[in-house]
Amino acid sequence: MQASEIMRVGIVAESFLPNINGVTNSVLRVLEHLKREGHEAIVIAPGAREFQEEVPEYLGFTIVRVPTVRIPLVDSLPVGVPTTTVAAALGEFKPDIIHLASPFVLGGAGAFAARQLDVPAVGLYQTDVAGFATKYHAAMIASIAWDWTRTVHNMCELTLAPSSAAIAELEAHGIHNVRHWGRGVDAELFHPSRRSELLRRQWDPTGKKKIVGFVGRLAAEKSVHRLASLATDPTIQLVVVGDGPERHALEQLLPKAVFTGALSGTELARAYACLDLFVHTGEFETFCQAIQEAQAAGVPTIGPRAGGPIDLIEHGVNGLLLDVDTFEQELPDAAAWVLDDARLDLLKRNACESVATKTWEALGQQLMGYYEGVIAGYNRNMVSVFGRDVALPGWMRMPQRARGA
Repeated sequence: MQASEIMRVGIVAESFLPNINGVTNSVLRVLEHLKREGHEAIVIAPGAREFQEEVPEYLGFTIVRVPTVRIPLVDSLPVGVPTTTVAAALGEFKPDIIHLASPFVLGGAGAFAARQLDVPAVGLYQTDVAGFATKYHAAMIASIAWDWTRTVHNMCELTLAPSSAAIAELEAHGIHNVRHWGRGVDAELFHPSRRSELLRRQWDPTGKKKIVGFVGRLAAEKSVHRLASLATDPTIQLVVVGDGPERHALEQLLPKAVFTGALSGTELARAYACLDLFVHTGEFETFCQAIQEAQAAGVPTIGPRAGGPIDLIEHGVNGLLLDVDTFEQELPDAAAWVLDDARLDLLKRNACESVATKTWEALGQQLMGYYEGVIAGYNRNMVSVFGRDVALPGWMRMPQRARGA
């Protein structure tokens, strides 16, 4: 495929509008890039719940919906039912490539549909399902989750992961042909200029406290309870931005904290810019876009030395990394170090500089390059599996033996 040709991209997303999370945001940015470049796309995603308004299209791209179910314990992660609609919609659209956004349940159906339609697939690893299962004390489910993750991603020509930690973990679990694809940040939206003294005074009427915040889904895997070690510091006002099944429990645990609920757009950007320090508390992030958004807003960050934050936080330069096992114990001293007026302004400048080149435009072009490489190299050699001919994924290709060898 020539770079100038129109590409048809079939996207199967585990999550999409009206649900806002990291998977949804990444898919939206991909669709925006495809629109700018004149390509065609379709999205297959879970339907809205009964209390939500369904979005039928985005930028003119059709959204095909499948039924949504709720699963025990993880109510914050609605699941799309993998019906025959997946293969039927993709077959009708006739994509050049299939993009599986955080594939697991619905994305698994997308991977099988790609084999059935003889279309190459790229899997974007974004959700640590096995980590979630571990957090919910389901070790057996975690093992099964890795088995299924390996099956789905090894049906793809290429797996893209957002961090060095995620790449290492995928490879350690037997997933082949993994490459890096990070995330961009909207530096115009998330900018230090959105800082509002009025909003800061609403949060802290005294105007004397440092404001420390968390932004994200309020669910068990985010470990927001770790902020409790800062709750008794009279110089700190805690602010929690987000919603989810743990909100009530967290409000009881952190009675003096400000809970804003879920925010988006300029309201979210203003909230970030009004923080003096952003703390990400969970260790199961494959990337952690919230850290990048805080940094773009000029806010130094503290996060666990695990997963995506390792690549985003330069220890002692734009924030601090803390060991997971001692995170709560270390957090008060770490926060005091960051919030020291003698270094806070420097850390803020460094935070901005650390995301200066991480634009969605650059990430979109990189993704198009991955698409084009996969399409150009797609191996159409067929093998028989249970009596059915399927195409081998690229990582399984046997090298061609030279003549006379």
